Amino acid sequence: MKMSRLFLETLRDFPADAECTSHKFLVRAGYIRKLTNGIYNYLPLMWRVLKKVENITREEMDKAGAQEILMPFLQPKELWEESGRWGAYGKELMRVKDRHGKEMCLGPTHEEIVTFVAREGVRSYKQLPLNLYQIQSKFRDEIRPRFGLLRGREFIMKDAYSFDRDVAGMEKSYKIMADAYTRIFERCGLETKPVQSDSGAIGGNVSHEYMVITQTDSGEDNVFYCDDCDYAANSNHAISTLPEAVTTGERYKAEKVATPNTGSIKELAEFLKIPESIICKCLVYIADKEPVLVLIRGDKTVEETKLMNALGAKEEIRTASDAEIAELMDKHGFDARPGFIGPKGFDDVRIIADNTVKDLKNFVMAVNENDVHVVGANFGVDVDMPKEFADLRLVEAGEFCPQCGKPLKVTRGIEVGNIFQLGTKYSVPMGATFTDEDGSEKPFVMGCYGIGISRTAAAAVERHHDEHGIKWPIAIAPYHVTIIPVNIQDETQMKIAEEIYEKLQKEGIEVLIDDRDDRAGVKFKDADLIGIPLRITAGKTVQEGLVEYKVRETGEVTKKTPDEAVKTVVETVKAALNK
Repeated sequence: MKMSRLFLETLRDFPADAECTSHKFLVRAGYIRKLTNGIYNYLPLMWRVLKKVENITREEMDKAGAQEILMPFLQPKELWEESGRWGAYGKELMRVKDRHGKEMCLGPTHEEIVTFVAREGVRSYKQLPLNLYQIQSKFRDEIRPRFGLLRGREFIMKDAYSFDRDVAGMEKSYKIMADAYTRIFERCGLETKPVQSDSGAIGGNVSHEYMVITQTDSGEDNVFYCDDCDYAANSNHAISTLPEAVTTGERYKAEKVATPNTGSIKELAEFLKIPESIICKCLVYIADKEPVLVLIRGDKTVEETKLMNALGAKEEIRTASDAEIAELMDKHGFDARPGFIGPKGFDDVRIIADNTVKDLKNFVMAVNENDVHVVGANFGVDVDMPKEFADLRLVEAGEFCPQCGKPLKVTRGIEVGNIFQLGTKYSVPMGATFTDEDGSEKPFVMGCYGIGISRTAAAAVERHHDEHGIKWPIAIAPYHVTIIPVNIQDETQMKIAEEIYEKLQKEGIEVLIDDRDDRAGVKFKDADLIGIPLRITAGKTVQEGLVEYKVRETGEVTKKTPDEAVKTVVETVKAALNK
């Protein structure tokens, strides 16, 4: 492709609304353009990247025995009612009506549709196991779409669904897909960790996310992992063994103590000269519009996805506003400010405690009086023992691995794929059954496997870039090599550049030649911004029979003859594509 013919406009500055690296560079380098909030046009360079991610995914899925289909983007309400998700999915489900008033939705995922396909087409155990997949646009009406392609409303996704006779078969299919995912992301040039995760709206008891390790502060979530074993989990699923901490106070008779200006745990601990670990803090949350009191050890933090799951909340979980707290206090005859709220006197409010609270004795707690705390409190004596306990805390680096006991580490990651053991979550309510060998009707035991195609491309930018622009891995780069004749008016430079261009094309290498009549500095800046992995420059050194060869990822620059440059490009590209 000649640069003069490429539909491309690079920008001098980053877009004002871009928050993350991939969003900034993909817009500035001319890969995507915003249509409306959370929805983007994929321009020629981006479409080439996406098709490569798709093709790698397709090849590995086919090798794993999955069969490609294409399901409708528009889905009828009736199937979602059968599964029970029409009302449970939440506002992210874009609901629409056709001209006849029939309610439908834009597909955010396709469990209901593929279950219908299997229900209609699979009769016997002899047709199992079965794995069906598709690559298609999806739509989720995110409340706050952000980060460009990482959290848009419309996105491209590969979703696959396995159907087996029993749990053992599902677990085997799950392992096959897990292995395929590892190969897919390796071929895309991405280091990933499969981490235990929350199943969310998809459901199922076992699930893993594939997180791209960014090795920077960028990324969506913390990934906790152990170097000494294979344990890894994202922050909303991670568990740990805590280091020893003081959980028993020195006082043995509860008494109220004046604690002025101690609205935070840190201030309270400093005022009383005690460790934060013997404070029982009480937080007010709103779960599906109802107030909930959450108890947790003073030195720990609530992980809200864990809390949402423990409460069984369907729509939302959030901290209560000051106004909502004041309303709750007034309703129960208190006027306590945040920081001085305790669990006593809220018999009609749901109270749930983190497991860290169980070990507290002679602890400090608020009692719904401003500037006052009780010191030396105990459950069952001074306050009722909470009826509900769960793992609600956010794990921290340095806590101990639940598998081997070694300290956990943390890094940032971006989710690019997820796999779920669904079991019979969809097959039972939707009546999707097959006739087993003994003649009985049994529900399919299912698995679900997703890869964000557009997210994977964006994650690659988050992982591979510098201050000048993108550094695409060769396997998913829009072009493998760019050729830059420094001065197109120089006949020798153009002749050498065009000869290299033609030779590489004959070798099957994807080549971009910058034949624009522009300054060399502009061409070099655009080359770095766009991020083509290899660069050959035909400049003044052509008079010596040499061109400049540059590797974008490392910045390494060497001088080579044109034939040597062609040979190096061919060998490098083929080695990268044949991994």
